Amino acid sequence: MTPTGSRPMLRRRFMSAALAAVTTLTVATVPAAAQAQVAPAATYSGYVMGYFTESPTMAGAAYGLHLAVSSDGLDWTPLNQNAPVVTPTQGTTGLRDPFIMRKQDGTFVVLATDLKGTNWAEQNQYLHVWDSADLRGFTNYRRVKMHSLATHSWAPEAFWDPARGQYGIIYSAASGGHDVIMVNYTSDFTTVSAPQVFFDPGYNTIDGNLVSANGVNYLYFKNNNNSTLLGARSTSLAPGSFQIYTGAISPGRGVEAPQIVKSNTQNVWYMWGDTWSPNGRFFAWQTTDLASGTWTQLNDRAYTQPLNSKHLGITAITATEMSNLIAKWGSPRWNRIKSYNFPDRYVRHADNAARIDTYPFDPYQDQQWKIVPGLADSAAVSFESVNFPGRYLRHANNVMVLAANDNTALFRADATFRRVAGFADQNWSSFQSYNFPTRYIRHYGYVLRLDPITSSSPTTDKQDATFRVGY
Repeated sequence: MTPTGSRPMLRRRFMSAALAAVTTLTVATVPAAAQAQVAPAATYSGYVMGYFTESPTMAGAAYGLHLAVSSDGLDWTPLNQNAPVVTPTQGTTGLRDPFIMRKQDGTFVVLATDLKGTNWAEQNQYLHVWDSADLRGFTNYRRVKMHSLATHSWAPEAFWDPARGQYGIIYSAASGGHDVIMVNYTSDFTTVSAPQVFFDPGYNTIDGNLVSANGVNYLYFKNNNNSTLLGARSTSLAPGSFQIYTGAISPGRGVEAPQIVKSNTQNVWYMWGDTWSPNGRFFAWQTTDLASGTWTQLNDRAYTQPLNSKHLGITAITATEMSNLIAKWGSPRWNRIKSYNFPDRYVRHADNAARIDTYPFDPYQDQQWKIVPGLADSAAVSFESVNFPGRYLRHANNVMVLAANDNTALFRADATFRRVAGFADQNWSSFQSYNFPTRYIRHYGYVLRLDPITSSSPTTDKQDATFRVGY
């Protein structure tokens, strides 16, 4: 959720007896037989992501539940124009760290941290909770009290514990002078058991993510002292049974919020991590052997995160569920355009100059484009600015600029481009000038130009002229 040092090092000493002395919570003890409604097995062919948003200047901050969908778990389509689909109305009236869980009956529950903004010192014993049949509507909103300690309840997730016949809710809270992963058990996500320590390696530990494979349970988490990720495992789900089995995992900068998801189509596991600050972004790793604890970091070219997204949670969904979500919330009316050879950079306008800049940045709207039928040829395309409607990318003296449409034939031709297969990758795109067909949009020194590109051009030139149109 936040960098080392930004959250206060809560040094209050909570004795183990304090956990047992919580009297405001009712222990939910329901036998496994009571969990009679179990949904039939489904075939999952997509994914839904829950997240909130922040941007470097906080212009893009929105502390409600955002949704995005993906067919491959790597490239994401934000829903509802990247606006929240539901926002808390109680507590701080904001959320962070949303987690979507499919329950045993096939419906969903949404859990989230009750925190609006970045006041890490705020003590909050509650979580936001919603029920949802299909993520197209959210019902029975409530705040659930997890403990009565003078600490927080951060980054909740949940899992089904078949031995108990109940769900476990894990989250980060301070105990013994540092953050640990706590657990409460529940059958309905309304009444919860008294809290207990689920995992404590002896240092500040937050953002637990639990997955199971081949009879082994894996808990990945953030070491909040040095902002790296580690994995622990256990053959049971018993509190205190997990042992660390990996080395520190890092993209070379602070990272948090691990989220592991299994590919629906191959023997590959993906792990996402979120850098901690509003200037942050997602990183991704993959492995074919979860038990090995060895992860390979993916190139930014392999994935695209939703605009301004923070602290994701991913759940597998069916093809019908994905199409229904898109039908309900709608896909974006804009696109973002990623550079092929600098895939951490996106096409944007700045002071009417067209360039590629490192994500994230503000104003974040500078990277949003309406790709419309070409002004000179409807079979081609033109790029209209979202935050400066009526202004389009055009070439002038072989340099790409953002300019107002004066409706002249020259402007229309200069602002029209044919979208063709990418020079560096045919699954990407290159953009051929309408009125100078031997020239293509490319970047040079991070500035967009219109230059001659052919099949015999240097590899670098062809890469400079290749882009991915996405969200």
